Amino acid sequence: MNGIKQWIQVAVMTLLVLTVMAADGGKAEKQGKKERKSECGDWQWSVCVANEGDCGLGTREGTRTGTDCKQTIKTQRCKIPCNWKKKFGGECKYDFKAWGECDLVTGMKNRTGVLKRALMDATCTPTVTATKPCGKIPKTKLHKCLLQKKLRKPKC
Repeated sequence: MNGIKQWIQVAVMTLLVLTVMAADGGKAEKQGKKERKSECGDWQWSVCVANEGDCGLGTREGTRTGTDCKQTIKTQRCKIPCNWKKKFGGECKYDFKAWGECDLVTGMKNRTGVLKRALMDATCTPTVTATKPCGKIPKTKLHKCLLQKKLRKPKC
């Protein structure tokens, strides 16, 4: 009878030790996963590009680098405020030229405006420059440009 009690106690102790060892093994596996995640670079986001026109709802693209990253590109919704044109003042009216070429490094394009008229004797700047996101850029050009920027090469 004593032999059976001892055998049961040894069996219970063995089960406890195995349970503790299995729990520790799971923690090590989770730490390994965390280490793998840290090998992914931080997300780099493009500017928001309006779906229609110059403002409103749009999308932006995020990219990151890393050999074990499951996801290296993702798209996110964003919003461009529609009051960006107001920065020149409502009393100042300008004749704007066409938008310039897209700067692949900044993802922005510019255009200049020449004062057309000043309402209610407003004080207006004679020439202004407006800047906005380029819009959709083919991925190959954008990724090539981002890579060159990271390598600190001059222009795309």
